[in-house]
Amino acid sequence: MSYGHYAVAAAVLSLFGPASVNLARAIEPNAIPVKAPPAVDVSFFSVNDNYLTYSYLPEGADPGVPGKTEKQIYSFSHFDVWAYGTNFANFHLIKSDHSDPASPCGNYHAPVYGCAGATELLGQIRSTFGWNDIFKTHAFTMGPVHSVSFEVGVDVATKNNFEAPARTDIVAGLQFAFTLPYKGYFNVAPLYYQEWNHNTFLTPGFTKPYPGIPDGDTRFNPTWAVEINYYMDLGFLPPSLQFFAVSGRAGFYGPKGTGAAPGVVNPYYETKTEIKTEPVRLTLDAGKALWGQKYSQLVQFFVAYRYWENKFGHNDQDPADRLCFTSGVNNGSCTEKSVYSGITVKF
Repeated sequence: MSYGHYAVAAAVLSLFGPASVNLARAIEPNAIPVKAPPAVDVSFFSVNDNYLTYSYLPEGADPGVPGKTEKQIYSFSHFDVWAYGTNFANFHLIKSDHSDPASPCGNYHAPVYGCAGATELLGQIRSTFGWNDIFKTHAFTMGPVHSVSFEVGVDVATKNNFEAPARTDIVAGLQFAFTLPYKGYFNVAPLYYQEWNHNTFLTPGFTKPYPGIPDGDTRFNPTWAVEINYYMDLGFLPPSLQFFAVSGRAGFYGPKGTGAAPGVVNPYYETKTEIKTEPVRLTLDAGKALWGQKYSQLVQFFVAYRYWENKFGHNDQDPADRLCFTSGVNNGSCTEKSVYSGITVKF
């Protein structure tokens, strides 16, 4: 519809619309036309934040890569709040150093050194649907419990190393949101978890005397998961130092089998509970510290600690696991422990 059509429509509505009182006033002598107030443009989102982050992880780990791997991580994050819940999306590009070579430059059993480091792509989405909002009630706000929600999500990952993972998983369950002091929160989500993946080391060339999986594609057993995250401003500090916050997260993912039928691959591929945590992150709101409250969270610096045990489900305590152990000795590749730091910019 052209602008002229909109103008004609507006004129017609002003005469024959539901405001019959205005039409009556229009035929009165010296009547003053009544103009309707403009419509209020209400945003679909009450919160809509986007962030870019660069972080450096000096002592990363990857199953089957002996020793430590330096990683540079480039991230995009999105968080929004709408009428019925929240949406969170996180995407990472992770660049390893030469100790974790890109394919086809060697593999963990026959490494070729001096090659380019592998590149990993990760994506995560989580959405919640609040019971209070859906059912128009406050029944699910009790004491420290702020809300109860349905939660669904998906993770995808791929990496161009010899193992060539191609992970997809889905989660579904509930989230319980608790209130912490100083505008903080603590969320706990018990979830159903289902994963599909790929592993070159499960193909027949690496699984003898077991037949192996011809294409290396796995479908793991459904299992349980619990995801936790928290955040709190350090509001108890003096006003001149109220630029800091602490946060953290943890994910616990139950055993999920080998990804193949019994007898197809070696039982040492039987997975164990995976513990993926960042128990504490200290953040400095540099935007607020340098330029005032108006620029809060515009630029942030952080330092954090990462602890990731039984990475991707590999058993860090089983000497039979040929990725986690070399000649019967734990090679440190299946548990990641590292302090790391970075900078985040909001836009």
